[in-house]
Amino acid sequence: MPKPSSVEEYLASLPEGRRGPMDELRATIRAAAPHAAEVIAYDMPAWRLNGRFLVSIAAYTRHYSLFPGSERVLAEHPEAQQYFAGKGTLQFPATEPLPLDLVTKVVATRLDEVGDRPGR
Repeated sequence: MPKPSSVEEYLASLPEGRRGPMDELRATIRAAAPHAAEVIAYDMPAWRLNGRFLVSIAAYTRHYSLFPGSERVLAEHPEAQQYFAGKGTLQFPATEPLPLDLVTKVVATRLDEVGDRPGR
């Protein structure tokens, strides 16, 4: 399979049942960070703000991953601990509803870290 050059290509390459949840994650991130640039990084959808990494997402067989790459996320959002799967990775089981409120909070924390939190 060729590497995706756009988020649309990445999403189109997913099995039918995986696209809906990924669309939900994408929409949630875009709403929380409307000024972030949507890119492909490490072969997955990612968002950057002023050239700095914000978050990325990926679909896997048994889960969806959110990569905030931030220890601060766990410190500020203890509810994220149940999804923690390793350095900078949150995994959401594919058999459960996505915690979109948590995703919004994670993106807000990352915006604060990269210096573009609304109201600053």
